[in-house]
Amino acid sequence: MSQIALLSPSLSCRIFVVGIGFFSLCFLMTSLGGQFSAKRPGDSPFTMRAEVLGGQESRGVLRKICDMLEVIMKRMDALSKLGNTTDTHRLDELSLALDRYSTPIGLVERIQAIAQNMSDMAVRVEQILQRSIANSRVRDGAFGQCEIPKDPRYPDCPSKMDWMRARWTSDPCYAFYGVDGSDCSFLIYLSEVEWFCPPLAWRNQTATPTLKPPPKRQAVFQSDIGTLLEQVGTGKESLSFMKRRIRRLAAQWASAARRLDDKLRNRWREQKRILVHVGFLTEESGDVFSPKVLKGGPLGEMVQWADILTALHVLGHNLKISFSLKELHGFLGVPPGRGSCPLTGPLPFDLIYTDYHGLQQMKQLMGLSLRKHKCHIRVIDTFGTEPAYNHEEYATLHGYRTNWGYWNLHGQQYMTMFPHTPDNSFMGFVAEELNETERLNIQRNKVKNMAVVYGKEANMWKGKEKFLAILHRHMEIHGTVYYEVQRPPEVPAFVKNHGLLPQQELQQLLRKAKLFIGFGFPYEGPAPLEAIANGCIFLQPKFNPPHSSLNHEFFRGKPTSREVSSQHPYAEQYIGRPHVITIDFNNSEEFDATIREIMRINVEPFLPYEYTCEGMLERVHAYIQNQDFCSPEAPFPPVNSSQTWLGSAPSPFTLLPNSRILTWASNASSFSSWPPLSALRALASLESQSCVKACQTAGLICEPALYRFINIKEAFTALNFQCEGVESEKNHLFPAFSAEHAECGLQHDPLLFSCAGSSAKYQRLCPCRDYRNGQVALCRDCL
Repeated sequence: MSQIALLSPSLSCRIFVVGIGFFSLCFLMTSLGGQFSAKRPGDSPFTMRAEVLGGQESRGVLRKICDMLEVIMKRMDALSKLGNTTDTHRLDELSLALDRYSTPIGLVERIQAIAQNMSDMAVRVEQILQRSIANSRVRDGAFGQCEIPKDPRYPDCPSKMDWMRARWTSDPCYAFYGVDGSDCSFLIYLSEVEWFCPPLAWRNQTATPTLKPPPKRQAVFQSDIGTLLEQVGTGKESLSFMKRRIRRLAAQWASAARRLDDKLRNRWREQKRILVHVGFLTEESGDVFSPKVLKGGPLGEMVQWADILTALHVLGHNLKISFSLKELHGFLGVPPGRGSCPLTGPLPFDLIYTDYHGLQQMKQLMGLSLRKHKCHIRVIDTFGTEPAYNHEEYATLHGYRTNWGYWNLHGQQYMTMFPHTPDNSFMGFVAEELNETERLNIQRNKVKNMAVVYGKEANMWKGKEKFLAILHRHMEIHGTVYYEVQRPPEVPAFVKNHGLLPQQELQQLLRKAKLFIGFGFPYEGPAPLEAIANGCIFLQPKFNPPHSSLNHEFFRGKPTSREVSSQHPYAEQYIGRPHVITIDFNNSEEFDATIREIMRINVEPFLPYEYTCEGMLERVHAYIQNQDFCSPEAPFPPVNSSQTWLGSAPSPFTLLPNSRILTWASNASSFSSWPPLSALRALASLESQSCVKACQTAGLICEPALYRFINIKEAFTALNFQCEGVESEKNHLFPAFSAEHAECGLQHDPLLFSCAGSSAKYQRLCPCRDYRNGQVALCRDCL
């Protein structure tokens, strides 16, 4: 509680009135140079003083007021230093001090009259002073003429000047850059901080030095995680969870770094300045995750962020970590205010890893600067963002606008937990690896009739009684459901519920169990991979029809049209039997037969390479060193190519023997790209087939970074499409061929190159590539 609030209402009022009078009189005395004699009303703009106070009487009254206020102000100074309510006797002293002075009749009313008039006069004086200062600067030649320049190259200058006149006080950042309300300051700001007005001839244009970029340094692998743990900090259970995970896997990260270092053969790696802002854990975003860490809440995002931080640290990059808006503001170096002003200096980071919450927070802080610097951003996006949803104008016009997406980023700036769609980059996470001794012990100690249910929250168990009863006939069922006082009513009595378990105890439970069973939710979490890595078979329900944003509430509003065929599509598609079995849980006979089958078969622990520490380090390293969304790509085809190619072929493509797959001709010109053109395998999809499916059918991966090389008429010709017409437009399905109209459609906007999406009207042209064994994110020559 503030000290002023401790005063009685009458005392507070008296101090306020007297304080206003004191500062008002000080202003009057300063403005008039100490002259208080009455003047004729026409002599001065401050005529009200002659009307309120006059002649000899005013001098005596003012002397008395000054004496009294001097004592009062001293007492108020002492009052402001009160530490707590135990010093209330000092307030009594102040009250007595006021009572000693018998206020002349009408004095308070006179002071109030002065205060009421002072506001208008202060504004008037400020206007006069501003005009005087501006005029003197013009006379002195410091500013020259401050008229609005008429330059056709800067058509927005007049309207921006009008905006500044009306709104320059709306954000403190304008004053930070020297705007003071004068036209001169507006012009300087709009020409030197922003870019709406031309440079002013009478300004010293060499005042802003050109900053040299910092020298490049080599990144060196580091195994000591001490500095990383210090940067993560404390104060939240979510941070404690992440730190425990970092410590537990530290030895595996260090071993993986040594293996990758050997694989790269001491190749030069540039050290990047990287900011990691975990927006969803900030208080400003609500931080709904931290309170749920100890209550069965979702931990998948925190698992991924802990592993991202560790990977960047182990790779040897210069890392800054932010978990609050205040930290983000300080790291970015943005001016104070509401984000209306741009950054004037270079961005102090090469890369910024954040999430959708953090992206929104950066927009609030950076304003216009975000558009300039967004090529440095990487968005950790659990479920993925397709180009049709990412392109703001296209999404709005064609019904793809959602609460997420629409940021106009390059599709591969979004980084997912699983390789959902190649339109985005696959960041991933890691699962704990086993040594040979641990693997043998697991196989010896498996309990063939023991099942663990994937579901830490009680509501996940609702409506599952039917197949739980079938499972109970064959197996002992274990759960890890959070409960405070007693067993949750949704969990049947025959289930042995352990409550929430620390990660190491959960690992031990999974190492004994034969079966890990999912109920259909949560979607695509890390737990099934951890169970499979500990020798469990993962049994999950098939969704028929597949779940998507069109038919399921969970996905509604997410920036993707992806259809989810099971609880964990990655496990179904990339791992499969015998480790992963996907069936219809509504078919009781199939469910019963599958449980009997699982009890008979034996499997070894299995972990896909891309979810090991080495696999993630390899992938993150390749992205950091090769993905560049800030340097504009050279136009393709080359401007002066005249539809000819260096070499003897009339087009740059050649067909692979006995196939309908194109490769880049060895005698055609080579262009810089990553993945390299040598990885390109181009083909045409079937009608109603996406490029994701078309490439998968051929045993390949769709690669959107290579789209620009097949977005030419020669690609249609090489695949024997007869184009009666060629059109270029914004369409996320293009390039594509329409058999109905015999037309070939080229993509007009590179942001809309998309592997996702299909239509019965089109056969799409698809840029596919090969991939490394166990690492779908990288082609064979991409490391």
